Amino acid sequence: MASETLDFWFDPICPWAWMTSRWALEVEKVRDVEVVFHQMSLSVLNEGREELPEDYRQKMVEAIRPARVITAARVEHGEGVVRDLYTAIGTRIHPDGQEDWMQAAAEALDEVGLPASLLEAADTDIYDEQLRASHHEGISKVGEDVGTPVVAVGDVAFFGPVISPAPKGEEAGRLYDGVVAAASVPGFFELKRTRTTGPIFD
Repeated sequence: MASETLDFWFDPICPWAWMTSRWALEVEKVRDVEVVFHQMSLSVLNEGREELPEDYRQKMVEAIRPARVITAARVEHGEGVVRDLYTAIGTRIHPDGQEDWMQAAAEALDEVGLPASLLEAADTDIYDEQLRASHHEGISKVGEDVGTPVVAVGDVAFFGPVISPAPKGEEAGRLYDGVVAAASVPGFFELKRTRTTGPIFD
């Protein structure tokens, strides 16, 4: 069992969360760390925000559907399925450019050996309480003025790291060391610069 835990919150449609997740899995290879995957939801985060553009608000209506599928899998089959199911869905949506998120979810369920009946959860609120609980766990650690991804080292959480491309090997380890160092400073809150590139899926 790893001596440290890196908690990671994601929404499956977020490309920046995808990049962070690939970094986190690299960290496991070079540090004595276990990454624990948790759900958050951009749909929940953006509820009631009428100032958002109409096309983005419609996107949030659709975004909750694959999130619900992952929640259903988690509730019915255990936390252990989340990492592989997210990876299977995320690979299709992000590097592969699959625009039909529910098709991506259907293919991902088949890939990881989970029943297609989980897709039925996409259009019901049966497990929304569990999705919201996971979301609020992450947000409560980092604050309301952030999005996805969120990572936590112990009791300290941050939005990010926002990275492109995801570092590999020891470079990933050094970034993790920096996150841990920042988390050790009680008064540290933010370090940011303007993004100059989009997600690079390599």
